Amino acid sequence: MSHYSFKESPYSSHALVLRLFSETRSAKKVLDVGCGNGYLGAILAERGYEVVGIERPGGWTSIPSNVRLIEADLDEGLPAVDEKFDSIICADILEHVRRPEELLRQLAALLAPDGVIVASLPNSGNIYFRLVVLSGRFPKEDKGLFDRTHIHFHTFDSWQGLFEEAGLGWLTVQPSGIPIGLRFPDAQASVLVRSGETICYLLARWWKRLFAYQFVVVAQRR
Repeated sequence: MSHYSFKESPYSSHALVLRLFSETRSAKKVLDVGCGNGYLGAILAERGYEVVGIERPGGWTSIPSNVRLIEADLDEGLPAVDEKFDSIICADILEHVRRPEELLRQLAALLAPDGVIVASLPNSGNIYFRLVVLSGRFPKEDKGLFDRTHIHFHTFDSWQGLFEEAGLGWLTVQPSGIPIGLRFPDAQASVLVRSGETICYLLARWWKRLFAYQFVVVAQRR
């Protein structure tokens, strides 16, 4: 079962991903790769999108009725999907699979004409990550930049190179700020935590490579 859940902060990667999907009257097809319990897909389905989620067996506990689930181990390759999608979401997933460039190639083949991949990517060039490693430590945590289940650790340039290797070019890049509220869950609504998250987000906007906690990218086949 995944340790990840919906990030409620307005500066989180989930908030940034959802802002890319406006309200829609006509159904648009979305594939949510590594969907967990379908928290993102359920919100998009409520907005009128037709959502299909992919999650490994045992990686979910309950799936909303408005999200169609396909169970598959992504390290074994994509399952047979006889559909094309307008958008494919890879939120907090590419750093967990053995061959992300191969997964991206397979996903690119499922894109409709002018379709896009929307991905959130952890930044191992973040100042917090750098300072922790500089101190001689490399902790193993349940979530975050030092998540023990991360297989890959990339910075801005190496993430971009990985997408290019898969034949995809970045159209836009947005940074998320350090999620201070996740460290202090009992104080998430406090003025101090909210102010801290706002400052972290503004710093990330100013200098992505150093202060972004994650990059939220929109990519398209080149």
